[in-house]
Amino acid sequence: QVQLEESGGGSVQAGGSLRLSCAASEYTDDIDCMAWFRTPSGKGREAVAAADPWTTYHADSVRGRFTVSIDRKKKRVYLEMNGLKPEDTAMYFCAARENYCYSDNWDDPARFHTWGPGTQVTVSS
Repeated sequence: QVQLEESGGGSVQAGGSLRLSCAASEYTDDIDCMAWFRTPSGKGREAVAAADPWTTYHADSVRGRFTVSIDRKKKRVYLEMNGLKPEDTAMYFCAARENYCYSDNWDDPARFHTWGPGTQVTVSS
């Protein structure tokens, strides 16, 4: 079974930048949409961004600051995070699914069948 692994998390000051990466453990044709979700401490999971080869989606809270991109051939997804704020502090998870991303369900975690273990992002004020 394909596994996902995130990297690039860490601690930064407000206004700083980080780049998260997520890679599949092996080549597979069963991944079309890859996404990032996050879980702030004490809160529920929320969608951050998603990408397939033709489109990208970003949550309102990160649009203009974060940029998601995908390398479909390598089964990798990236999240470039700029202008980080303390409220961006969370565990960030990579997720993948077989169907392409769609505007009405890209942000539904139940639609994703494979998840990474997560990487912590901490933004200090």
